[in-house]
Amino acid sequence: MPRLRATAIISVLLLLGSAACSAPGSNDNDTRSTDGPIKIALVDAQSGQLSSLGAWELKGARLAVDEWNAAGGINGRQIQLDVFDDQGDPTTGTTLARKIDSENYLAMIGTAESAVTIAMAPILKQAEIPNITSGQSPGLVAAGSEFLFLNGPTSTTYDETLAKYVVDQQGLKSIAMITNNGSYGKGEHDAFLKALTSRNVTPVADQVVTTDQKDFSAVLTGIRQKNPQVVFVGAEEVESGLIVKQARDLGITVPFAGAAPQGTPVFLDTAGAKAAEKTIVSSPYLSNEVSDASKKFAAAYKAKYNEDAELHGAKAYDGTQIMLTALKTSNVATGKALADAIRATRYQGLLGDFAFDQTGVGIFATSIGTIQDGKLVAVTG
Repeated sequence: MPRLRATAIISVLLLLGSAACSAPGSNDNDTRSTDGPIKIALVDAQSGQLSSLGAWELKGARLAVDEWNAAGGINGRQIQLDVFDDQGDPTTGTTLARKIDSENYLAMIGTAESAVTIAMAPILKQAEIPNITSGQSPGLVAAGSEFLFLNGPTSTTYDETLAKYVVDQQGLKSIAMITNNGSYGKGEHDAFLKALTSRNVTPVADQVVTTDQKDFSAVLTGIRQKNPQVVFVGAEEVESGLIVKQARDLGITVPFAGAAPQGTPVFLDTAGAKAAEKTIVSSPYLSNEVSDASKKFAAAYKAKYNEDAELHGAKAYDGTQIMLTALKTSNVATGKALADAIRATRYQGLLGDFAFDQTGVGIFATSIGTIQDGKLVAVTG
């Protein structure tokens, strides 16, 4: 009997040891439990050329989380927002997606870089981790993940609005295009070209550059020879700014047009206020003065970070508010239940009224602004 009793004790100890040594993420009931902090990952470029996007995203998301925590969190639990640097690199993003799964995060905010989000999407889908991204490439929709949501419009909306203003209202049909070959640039290229084609407009030039290119003199010289009325740019903030600055140096004086990046402080600083003057911008968030909600957000952002808010911070704030609202209404659900709760959430945000469809897109409108004296101003009429 003593020998049998000892054998039973050893068996129990072995079972306990086996459970303690199981692989991270193998038990969805460990840190995705009903007590302790609610773990959310924020993934964005915190270093590299796209780090300005990551910094804005982090500030907007953290502001939302801090507001919820100050009000008591969710069901008495605090929200834990952990930050991961994807360096703007899809390979790094996939590594982080696996890490987020293994460390049992309930959800993810980010990234602002479409290529990184697209690379992470299959892993997060398999792990059933809902993700609200600030990317706008139509490739995000094409990823076909029921766990992927956009906290802003796709390039299709941005560029249809832009074409409506430039072609239909302003009557400008001699248009040159310069876009980069990344996911964002390709999305912009295809969306704007589609909008032009539907209006029987063919670009007088259609130039594609690389994402890391710094010298655009050759393509800009070719565009100058076509004598366009407006130049469409589909590239991120720094590259767009360099293109506009170099274009002015080459004597191109016509307005430039584009989507969200051309409305940011980094674009303005890179291009210079004089070079950026009269740039036409399609954006769902033109300024901090468009509504009482935007004024309240901007004041809180300024008080917390001592700097002015802009689009990307507002997008991340909206996305985080939607995520936390879904966690609240679902009683801190996980996996598909949380994804369903996000899709069911109706939210009046800074960018507009969110209502997600089956593709994960929740907002379908932008407005037109122009840069005047170094500021983005809404176009009236």
